[in-house]
Amino acid sequence: MRRIALFIGTNLAVLLLLSIVCHLFGIDQMAASRGYGGMGGLLAFAAVFGMGGAFISLAMSKTIAKWSTGAQVITQPQSDTERWLVDTVRRHAQNAGIGMPDVAIYNAPEMNAFATGMTKNHALVAVSSGLLQQMDREQITAVLGHEIGHVANGDMVTLTLIQGVLNTLVILAARIVGRAVDSWMGGSNNRGGGIGYFVVVMVLQIVFGLFASMIVAAFSRWREFRADAAGAQFAGRGAMISALQRLQANHGESTLPNTIAAFGISGPLAEGIKKLFMSHPPLDVRIAALRNAA
Repeated sequence: MRRIALFIGTNLAVLLLLSIVCHLFGIDQMAASRGYGGMGGLLAFAAVFGMGGAFISLAMSKTIAKWSTGAQVITQPQSDTERWLVDTVRRHAQNAGIGMPDVAIYNAPEMNAFATGMTKNHALVAVSSGLLQQMDREQITAVLGHEIGHVANGDMVTLTLIQGVLNTLVILAARIVGRAVDSWMGGSNNRGGGIGYFVVVMVLQIVFGLFASMIVAAFSRWREFRADAAGAQFAGRGAMISALQRLQANHGESTLPNTIAAFGISGPLAEGIKKLFMSHPPLDVRIAALRNAA
């Protein structure tokens, strides 16, 4: 649950940071004093900060992933394992019709892997040292197929678009309600927006941001089923099921940073309403889906 809370907190922190920056530099006040140029101006203002932040994160995703995990890209394979790893990713990429991703290994005890990148043809696929040590090659082949499935399906871009659109709606809705509350509290004479406006916007961005996080998490869970299907297609259904069963030994553990945790092969579990914020479905549900697939 700690990792889920941190993941949600990261998204909310980004929104709050944008609000504070806008307030400190007078961007909110200037926009408010001009009436945002009407609804179109308000929407443009929200889109710049909502979509802009999401796409900046996507553009920097490979660099951030390598820096935060310490992943080392294999430029010249130094061992039979590295050569096999690169060859397997290349074969999957060719079968998926995408460009060859960078292949990297990062040092972590748990079995995990992730894929990220700005486009399908400029992606990064990384696996943990624990995965290489604890899975056989058939299982690793399936995991790599799963990650290539994410890339081929454009999941990173789609997730960024959804996050950006929701951030835009959160920023938009919070400011509309904030202006209404500020006027009701007597701040209508303050063309730059009073303290009531700022406080309401901050609070509403937290509330609306929580609901936005639920939607993003729901899409994240759905895309895992598609990636599992890709892994089954590239490596065989039995191999993909075997890999997921092996992952159950992780007990939900992960050392992936919050910025890329949603792109891992598996994620932490939760109970009750906390399930709405899970980035990955439970492994037993994913296994059952593969078994029931036509």
